Amino acid sequence: MADRDTLPLPLEVRARLAELELELSEGDITQKGYEKKRSKLIGAYLPQPSGVEQPMAPDRRTAIGSSSSRYHRRRSSGSRDERYRSDVHTEAVQAALAKHKERKMAVPMPSKRRSLVVQTSMDAYTPPGEPDTSSGSEEEGCLPGGGTPSSSQGSISMEHWISRAIHGSTPSSTTSSSSTQSGGSGAAGRLADVMAHAHVGPIAHLSLRRKTVPGPLENGNSFRRSCEFGSELVWPPPLESEENHSAPPDVTTYTSEHSTHVERPQVSTVPRSTQKYGNAELMETGDGVPVSSRVSAKIQQLVNTLKQPKRPPLREFFVDDFEELLEVQQPDPNQPRPEGAQMLPIRGEQLGVVTNWPPSLEAALQRWGTISPKAPCLTTMDTNGKPLYILTYGKLWTRSMKVAYNILHKLGTKQEPMLRPGDRVALVFPNNDPAAFMVAFYGCLLAEVVPVPIEVPLTRKDAGSQQIGFLLGSCGVTVALTSDACHKGLPKSATGEIPQFKGWPKLLWFVTESKHLSKPPRDWFPHIKDANSDTAYIEYKTCKDGSVLGVTVMRIAMLTHCQALTQSCGYTEAETIVNVLDFKKDVGLWHGILTSVMNMMHVISVPYSLMKVNPLSWIQKVCQYKAKVACVKSRDMHWALVAHRDQRDINLSSLRMLVVADGSNPWSISSCDAFLNVFQSKGLRPEVICPCASSPEALTVAIRRPTNDSNQPAGRGVLSMQGLSHGVIRVDSEERLSVLTVQDVGTVMPGALLCVVKPDGVPQLCQTDEVGELCVCSIATGMSYYGLSGMTKNTFEVFPTSSTGAPVSEYPFARTGLLGFVGPGGLIFITGKMDGLMVVSGRRHNADDIVATALAVEPMKFVYRGRIAVFSVTVLHDERIVVVAEQRPDSTEEDSFQWMSRVLQAIDSIHGVGVFCLALVPANTLPKTPLGGIHLSETKQLFLEGSLHPCNVLMCPHTCVTNLPKPRQKQPVPLPV
Repeated sequence: MADRDTLPLPLEVRARLAELELELSEGDITQKGYEKKRSKLIGAYLPQPSGVEQPMAPDRRTAIGSSSSRYHRRRSSGSRDERYRSDVHTEAVQAALAKHKERKMAVPMPSKRRSLVVQTSMDAYTPPGEPDTSSGSEEEGCLPGGGTPSSSQGSISMEHWISRAIHGSTPSSTTSSSSTQSGGSGAAGRLADVMAHAHVGPIAHLSLRRKTVPGPLENGNSFRRSCEFGSELVWPPPLESEENHSAPPDVTTYTSEHSTHVERPQVSTVPRSTQKYGNAELMETGDGVPVSSRVSAKIQQLVNTLKQPKRPPLREFFVDDFEELLEVQQPDPNQPRPEGAQMLPIRGEQLGVVTNWPPSLEAALQRWGTISPKAPCLTTMDTNGKPLYILTYGKLWTRSMKVAYNILHKLGTKQEPMLRPGDRVALVFPNNDPAAFMVAFYGCLLAEVVPVPIEVPLTRKDAGSQQIGFLLGSCGVTVALTSDACHKGLPKSATGEIPQFKGWPKLLWFVTESKHLSKPPRDWFPHIKDANSDTAYIEYKTCKDGSVLGVTVMRIAMLTHCQALTQSCGYTEAETIVNVLDFKKDVGLWHGILTSVMNMMHVISVPYSLMKVNPLSWIQKVCQYKAKVACVKSRDMHWALVAHRDQRDINLSSLRMLVVADGSNPWSISSCDAFLNVFQSKGLRPEVICPCASSPEALTVAIRRPTNDSNQPAGRGVLSMQGLSHGVIRVDSEERLSVLTVQDVGTVMPGALLCVVKPDGVPQLCQTDEVGELCVCSIATGMSYYGLSGMTKNTFEVFPTSSTGAPVSEYPFARTGLLGFVGPGGLIFITGKMDGLMVVSGRRHNADDIVATALAVEPMKFVYRGRIAVFSVTVLHDERIVVVAEQRPDSTEEDSFQWMSRVLQAIDSIHGVGVFCLALVPANTLPKTPLGGIHLSETKQLFLEGSLHPCNVLMCPHTCVTNLPKPRQKQPVPLPV
């Protein structure tokens, strides 16, 4: 780009350029026409670059397929995540895919050829003659002959270069896969980016920072990129990015070789003397360029206007509402609508008051610790499955008192103690040490401080660790209780001190082992009182966006919840219960730590590390201890199915209740059915399986009661996914492809009132055939989100109303975050969760349903251990579905795109929705939760930041982005007077 003041342009050319500017400002020509004419005018006067060679970029390609021998491992049998396994659903998916075999599908084939699109920031679009300093592969900077551009190509016209960028003249682009990446119908978008984001000139480095979604391709194939392992791939962010609105092109400013984007200099306002050109008087435009005075007064006025400061940036010209330009999705007139009557709130049975129930959990611990000190309370296991330690009720009582005394009197000084009753403390214990956690938890209850159980931070960059730190900071936590082994395993600095984790407050780490504690004086005794409205503990909850909230549970709510569980499950003294769940939160905490102490039960804790080594260990403990109750998840039932062939002499006749903690996941029914089919011959009775539904806010919402009547079948429904996507319940037949089979999770908890409200807007009661969010009114629920009064009001202080606007109850309800309905006989059915809900074009889709469909497409051959993440991103004011999966190390690129194409077809056939992006990453690269699952919010954040580093990508914006902006209407040209 050249300035007229620096280039030796004849006066005739300068005058013509000034007239072009006037025509552009008046709207007589378009910006494109202006650029074209101006390039022709000044093209002959621009200096030509001498021989400049493009440096060859280092080739960073890494073989992904069969050549990567270090990833070759033996495939383990049964590595699929069976929580989502359903033979019926698998057959439906295969039938849906069979329909596509009749017509020839445009399957994107893998190609090793690189295109311009692979560049991270699209810097590969470099005009001829400019050295390429990008970090792409060698093919991107080479000419068709394989050499580098020389000075003979330096004088190629700008129009020819733009034509090359549009038509994708990459070297030997013969296959449809590579040629469509840089061409096709995305040409208009590239040309727009070239004209709007670049200062055109043969010397300037043209950097196209595209922020738009690639359009559909000519041959109907989906947009696809195959990139090397570990490459830095920039993902397309939402279209409403601020960087999209750059300043209008200014081609009158000279830009040096070292600057890529220089704003147009302001014109000096010092008046100049008028010059003469021939017989006419010369005037000046905004740049001081002389122009003939043979113009009208209107043009003279425009000339004066050009002397004013530079016009505003491009985005200020488009102040009209962008939403009005989008295509509004019209509701389908034939979509199913609810037809039933308005539902009535369902009330659980009355909570019976038993005379020997303790007034508080601390009182229960005191009773059992003094009356039955040798009764076993908790047995822990080592990684070999052998008993590691037996904690009796007497030891639990004395050690808890010791912890309570020390944290109240041995921290700080007598005048200024660090902890007072009501303060919050963090509990940091590993998943294989429930005994130390139990002692610390009840020590906090006896000291009347509030425990906040969290996960052990293994590194300073754990997934979600920063959000946990924010929770601790907002709770004012200054002390962290931990075990000796855990304290030694924490990361430490060179001086041996535990570093401050990112986002965490400064903590004092306090080890709770008895050998490190002082013995309390004989006259000291903890103050044990009846359960009241004080906060008992805070349970953390990770939200959909990755933020961590603290749910406060009152002491009276904790006790009432234990009483309701005791009544529902029929717990009695000295029963043995096997717990496989996380004992720090949810069902594992409620059954294995709290309710067990209230009833003096014996808990056999099976750690996650043992389950990974021996998946059948929990069944072995049930047989060994003749346990009456077991608390598991559907994944534990699946792992037992895989390993049961190696075990003999299994007898599950002692089990009277098998609590399935994730029974609220609709796909847990497949694991329950398969487990029953295999182990029914080994003493397992059908009525023993008891799914439950729970949430951190409402605690236990519903649970199936154990019965002695084996003839009473469990509730089951086959629902149409088409109806569920519109929020209505339509019973279908299992022969149909798009159906969802759900099982009941029992009835409402004792003493609770439950209703179903519309998930959006005012909490109005749903109709009987409508899916909504479950709300519970009970003492045994959470109280608030700690320190967040606004969110607390929207979640814990909900007043559902009837269709007439009358409130259902004078007492507030708590939202559970569960989607479902109330079936016949008051049975509760769960169809999904609010956190997994994705609303695409007005239809609701559940992330778990999409995962189940993807896993049903040849799962054993491709997906690594069933690790799939499904979430939505916002593009053009609507949610778009993104699927990220870990592929097996020995999968080839051919397998990858064949599998991705089949997944797209299956999701389209079963759910009737398109997938915006399907990305495959190497095995074991997605962020994990403490128990090994995929950390969904961290995965989504990596996707949005462009830090996911996928090895294969398939993008299909044309199948799901259906609300593109309407074309602007051409304004009528006024007729001459």
